[in-house]
Amino acid sequence: MFHVLLYQPEIPPNTGTIIRLCAASNTRLHLIGPLGFRLDAAAVRRAGMDYRELADVQRWADWSAYTDESLDNSRTFVISTHGKQLYTQPDFRLGDRFLFGSEGAGLPKAIMKSHGDRVLRIPMAPSARSLNLAVSVSIVLYEGLRQVGFAPEDMH
Repeated sequence: MFHVLLYQPEIPPNTGTIIRLCAASNTRLHLIGPLGFRLDAAAVRRAGMDYRELADVQRWADWSAYTDESLDNSRTFVISTHGKQLYTQPDFRLGDRFLFGSEGAGLPKAIMKSHGDRVLRIPMAPSARSLNLAVSVSIVLYEGLRQVGFAPEDMH
């Protein structure tokens, strides 16, 4: 199983869509607060539809609570427009964690710096500022699944 980490997400429909994505791909979702909305918000429910009950979601009060309780021997990859290497370059393995910053502020520099060479980027046209959070999570997560041999027909 992979892990998707959302650091202080702000937009309910993005998180709802990511909940649905994680449920459909057997991926654990970590919501690291504070959140910019309530999880029971209508927009989250609408985007996530009935997948919330199927998703493996863990909530953390803040970054300190997450790092105090959840880190094991797994690797964490930060996804940022500031990454030096492409998201396709590492050889992902089950258990890896993909960390995404908030829609408005991204990730604090200290968190990015603490992950050294594991800061990855998704290539975009120079005129583009960023991709939608749910789109970015989908791109990276499905690259990880592809690398470990995931086939959509295996999920039936």
